[in-house]
Formats: sequence, structure tokens, C-alpha cells
Amino acid sequence: MNYQTAAILSCKHIAKRLFFITTLLVSLIPAKSQDVYLSTNSTISFFSETPLENIDAVTNQAVGALNVKTKTVFFKAKLSTFEFKKSLMQEHFNENYMESEKYPFATFNGTINEEVDLTQEGTYQITATGKFSSHGVDQDRIIPGTIVVKDDSLEVTSAFDVKVADHQIKIPSVVAQNIAETMQVKVHAVMTPAEATSK
Repeated sequence: MNYQTAAILSCKHIAKRLFFITTLLVSLIPAKSQDVYLSTNSTISFFSETPLENIDAVTNQAVGALNVKTKTVFFKAKLSTFEFKKSLMQEHFNENYMESEKYPFATFNGTINEEVDLTQEGTYQITATGKFSSHGVDQDRIIPGTIVVKDDSLEVTSAFDVKVADHQIKIPSVVAQNIAETMQVKVHAVMTPAEATSK
């Protein structure tokens, strides 16, 4: 790779980061920057278990945002960034099942239900009501989670199930026994104030 190619790739990477951060901030308007916490390297994984084969994949490139004042929360993952143990499985996931070129992102946009003060240190068990979107289908969901507030950061974790049929994901009958009807999704994000993240 020559210097010019490396410079172009670096600029593209920076542009993508800025785009994601801008998207998050816009999703949380109106918001003061000190109220918004961001993560541009959130981890999202999913797992399914069948008698024939387990499927698990992970991305460390998801983005997340949380407004501690309005208690709105937003996550966005680019499906093509999920990595599988088997390259063929990853190819089928993107091309045959999720149609990642047509539906490139999975998102959740919601509001925390509980009366919690996320400006104070502590551990909070919460639920968030909102829309989970994947494969072009929106689903109203209540997602459980835990938020740990410490040292001017928010650690957000969540685990929930996603039914393949709810998002009109078609599984060919020839491989139906290899793919479970329900995927177990886990989220982990360490969020820092928007002002610090954008510098």
C-alpha cells in the first residue's frame, strides 16, 4: 500500500467516524453537549444454538449515544462489520439473510422508562422503550439493560432476544436446522461525554 492510498483510506475512516458522531448528535437534538454521552466502538454480539451448529458473531464498531437529561438512547450497527468464525457463514449472513447492501444498519432508538438520575454515580437497572430496526422492519420493543455511572463515564450493557421472523428474514429450508428462530443479542458500550469524544 503506497502513501497516497493509505492517506485516502485514513480520510475515509475519519469521515465515517464524523458521520456516525453527527448522526448520533442529530438523533438526540435538542441536547446540550454536556448531557450527551457517546461511544464509537460499542460491542454488539449475537448467538444462536441449534443441535447441528452454533452461530455467533461480533462487531466492535457499533456506535451509541445516551442523553442523561432526556434519557433517550440510540444504538447503530453496520451489519457488514460483524465477524464470524467461518467466512462462508459471514458471506451468507450478509448476502442471503440480512441483505446488508440493501439494509446496511440495525438500530435501536428509545427512551429509558425509569426515573433515574444518570448524573449520579451508581448502578441502575433500566428498561428502554423504542423501535428496534433490522432488515428494513421496525419493531416496538422494551429492551432491558444496566447502566453503571462512574468516573464521568457510562457503562451500558444489555441482553435481549430477536426473533428472525419478526424482521422478515427468510431462511432457506435446506439450512433451517442450522439457524435458530431466535438470536440472543448482547450489547456493551462505555460512553464518554460528547465534548471529549469529538475532540
